Amino acid sequence: MTENNSIRENLEQREIDYLSEFATKSRYSKGRKIQEEECPLRTRFQRDRDRILHSKAFRRLKHKTQVFLSPFDDHFRTRLTHTLEVSQIGRTIARALNLNEDLVEAVALGHDLGHTPFGHCGEGVLNELVAGGFHHNIQSVRVVEILEKLNLCQETIDGILTHTWGYTPKTPEAQIVQLADKIAYINHDIEDSIRAGIISESDLPKDCINYFSSIQSKRLNKMINEIIENSIGKPQVTMSEEAWGYTTELRKWMFENVYNDSPAKLEESKARNVIRELYFLYCDKLKNICDESRIERIVTDYISGMTDRYAIEKYKEHFIPTGFHTSTKDDYLYKLANMIE
Repeated sequence: MTENNSIRENLEQREIDYLSEFATKSRYSKGRKIQEEECPLRTRFQRDRDRILHSKAFRRLKHKTQVFLSPFDDHFRTRLTHTLEVSQIGRTIARALNLNEDLVEAVALGHDLGHTPFGHCGEGVLNELVAGGFHHNIQSVRVVEILEKLNLCQETIDGILTHTWGYTPKTPEAQIVQLADKIAYINHDIEDSIRAGIISESDLPKDCINYFSSIQSKRLNKMINEIIENSIGKPQVTMSEEAWGYTTELRKWMFENVYNDSPAKLEESKARNVIRELYFLYCDKLKNICDESRIERIVTDYISGMTDRYAIEKYKEHFIPTGFHTSTKDDYLYKLANMIE
């Protein structure tokens, strides 16, 4: 480090000198909506990562459903462990392709901050109730921009928004997260479903297994390698056409056999009812408190931010009767003391 340069400036220069020509360089970021003084130690994308990691929404992911609702078995994935797996897969790909690992990590850690309790089941209920629908990727952007005011860089926000399939990411780093998200949940949901006894390895589509392997680690490694080998020296990050075909086939099979109709979904009707009843309850509570045009937005933000167990507790509080409670005193103790010699 030269005397006149900060650590951050040296890190920025290192990115320019050593990262791929296609990498997103933090020094050339499109910046934040609100300008800030730069950190002397960290690049812009490193700061984004740290802000997400320290956010309240990130901490709540540990008690939000991935596929299995509030599992008692600690080995099943939650929304938090899914997020960490996406981050690790994304960083592996970014490092191999010499792209910006910090930006990938920031996007990966923030991509599901707007997810509802009870996973896609909860998202589906809000999507039915809210005018204009509800989508967790859009809510994730709302979380970082408005609810927690993290003031992230435009590249990070774009990656969070576009991690969902059907969107077009603007950076190769966001393309990595879009792919990492898919291959992470396909593989870990297979593992969790096998652990739960819903499917077995022998049930998986034979052509997909022949191509990728029936062994979890080998299958995941093959998918990651297919992305890296097909993207080296290219501006776009993609999986080979053949590998992507088998990946989408495996994803479709999981929807048909696990996501849409399986024992993993037996409790979803109850979970849907929890979200629905809380939504109508809170809308009613706000009628005489704030402008009607704001009610739907406020209630949606509140419910989507809940963890599974918090939503269940609030439902119990408002809809499940409890016994009448009185404050207990120790009068009888003193009465006995006066009666017994």
